[in-house]
Amino acid sequence: MNTRKLVYLFFSTLLIGSASGALVGVLLDVETYFSGGILNFFFGLLWMLGMSAAISLVAQMGYFAYLTLQRFALGLFKSVKLWNRVQIVLILFVLFDLIYLRYVSFASEEETLLGYTVMPVLLLVYSAVVAYQKQRETNRETFIPAVFFMFVVTTIEWVPALTVDIVNDTKWLWIYVTPLLAANTWQLLILHRLTGVPQNNNS
Repeated sequence: MNTRKLVYLFFSTLLIGSASGALVGVLLDVETYFSGGILNFFFGLLWMLGMSAAISLVAQMGYFAYLTLQRFALGLFKSVKLWNRVQIVLILFVLFDLIYLRYVSFASEEETLLGYTVMPVLLLVYSAVVAYQKQRETNRETFIPAVFFMFVVTTIEWVPALTVDIVNDTKWLWIYVTPLLAANTWQLLILHRLTGVPQNNNS
């Protein structure tokens, strides 16, 4: 992949992550943005765009870190099937941690474990949908790695929001995760187009 394509990947991911995070931030807190006049809306939107841009940069670093990990793991395990099995175990482990550890850390007496299950399960379902699309456009072997990236790597990137008590609020969790999901989805589905990987004729 040449420099022009790398620059396109960087700025397009930055734009998509920033715009998606800002949009969700405004929609989830409409009263705050529209109740203080045009300047309040402008500066609030500017702040949200900046925060979302910073989060999307984290997503870009996470993606290239995962590509490096993927190369290293394939060399270490010498087998795609074995590495995929390891990734499945890690996906289940992270799913358990994402539900149970947050419940133990933040749940009040009135809250149940079920309430802390919704977002992780939705994230896993979304990851599987994106991975299925990746598989359709490339080949079957990409499904598990794509789920792993979308679920495990996104969760790792999401950790700062998940572990800070002041943002343990559904609204802020969505504001933090939206730029990550948008950026990671875009990167995952555009890379094979930029690198010229053949389309899957069997899909």
